[in-house]
Amino acid sequence: MDQLLEQFLHCLTVEKGLSKNTTDAYNHGLTRFFIHLRGKGVQEIREVDKFHIRGFLLALRRKNLNTKSIVRDLAAIRSFFRFLIQEGILQSNPAEELDSPKVARTLPEILTLKEIEQILEQPDPQTPLGIRDRAMLEMLYATGMRVSELTQLPTHQVNLEAGYVLVYGKGSKERIIPLGSEALKWVTVYLKTARGPLLKRKESPSLFVNRSGKGMSRQRFWKTLKEYGRRAGLRKRITPHLLRHSFASHLLERGADLRSVQMMLGHVDISTTQIYTHVAGERLKKIHKQYHPRG
Repeated sequence: MDQLLEQFLHCLTVEKGLSKNTTDAYNHGLTRFFIHLRGKGVQEIREVDKFHIRGFLLALRRKNLNTKSIVRDLAAIRSFFRFLIQEGILQSNPAEELDSPKVARTLPEILTLKEIEQILEQPDPQTPLGIRDRAMLEMLYATGMRVSELTQLPTHQVNLEAGYVLVYGKGSKERIIPLGSEALKWVTVYLKTARGPLLKRKESPSLFVNRSGKGMSRQRFWKTLKEYGRRAGLRKRITPHLLRHSFASHLLERGADLRSVQMMLGHVDISTTQIYTHVAGERLKKIHKQYHPRG
């Protein structure tokens, strides 16, 4: 089974072009599934039936794993068995008949414009690291890109003259996102004054580099953002995805159409983007209740 898993993950990465985060999640879920199967005495993939899979999902529930994780593991199992059918190893998919658990759609938390500005003001513009951080924060909020897209962004994909950034998202899908004047200003300042000192005569394809001249990691940026949120005195859990949520919600609040926001976020299905219309709607209700004389 382990050899088949390696072949499947290779297919996801090389042929389907899925991100490392996605393949890692599938790998984790399937490894957990295989451990469960071996505990039940199952050694061959051909022995697996829908009752084994159902038993695995029940075991995850007993461990109080959240529903999203269970749904993701079931999706990984389904995809794995589809791969085995395509390769001629199996004739049927025992996971296809199983229904996915219903995931309650919770409205994403967002930051207010004032809170965004408080975070943006935290980096020290007198230091190369501070200028880099300000440029990264401005770009993240201006584009709504994922943190992995930001930290892995090559310099040549930023067009300062035209004012846009070219992003390759999930499944290597390409999208173009406008930068906006503030992000454009700070990225320009970073390239002119801070990137060179951070590189220390080294070379890197990455737009944003650390003090060693290497590309930024997602974890490092997440910790940096968290620290700026703490300095700003915000009690919310500050994450890169929170800025992405705020980007989408603020656009819709100000009249942007859903399709445009979908394109900028890189969502394949517009239903994923539609949740932000609910966020905007709830916010408008609060404003109406607060300020309307008969609210």
